[in-house]
Amino acid sequence: MMVHLTIDGQPVEVEEGTTILQAAKKACIHIPTLCYHEDLSIKAVCRICVVEVEGQRLLPTACSTPVSEGMVVQTASPKVLKARRNILELIFARHPQECLVCPKDGKCDLQKVAQDVGMHLDIRYDKQLRHQKEDWSSPAIMRNPQKCILCGRCMEVCNEIQGINVLSKENRGFHTLIAPAYGEKLADTNCINCGQCVQVCPTGALTVHYHT
Repeated sequence: MMVHLTIDGQPVEVEEGTTILQAAKKACIHIPTLCYHEDLSIKAVCRICVVEVEGQRLLPTACSTPVSEGMVVQTASPKVLKARRNILELIFARHPQECLVCPKDGKCDLQKVAQDVGMHLDIRYDKQLRHQKEDWSSPAIMRNPQKCILCGRCMEVCNEIQGINVLSKENRGFHTLIAPAYGEKLADTNCINCGQCVQVCPTGALTVHYHT
């Protein structure tokens, strides 16, 4: 069964069960994402992909919201852009500004989203960084918890795709952390150094172990 909707004034026809994000991609309409990955489970953690749907007060996430007949969607309305900038400000309030010396500089999804949204304003929130130490124990992977945005991609690919279950979420609120259980270092876990977590990480939280 086909569903008809309108995205940014453009009529779109997709199959039932398709998400707004998938429908937008079919129409060549760009919606920025961070936690979403087409090969992983959809968690809608970061909420960067929020859109405005006519008749709804709250802004749904495009990656997890299925389309419906007659739906009218705006992907870049003032309300949507304001929400995305606010979400980015909250992320950057806990993210070190080390882009020029970060191995992911120029390949960072967070940088790309900030550019998409036009993020060039001062952050309104007090800056509070995590103070966990970097983990250089693995011969293949370097882990920097300070740059983690808690998207969960690394955890999903390790647990669901690779089936190794090295990473998990710990603590709550400000102290939430994605790391090996019981504070272990990567080298002391059953990590096979496959590097899939590095491939899906949108920031410099997980990178190839470099020796410069």
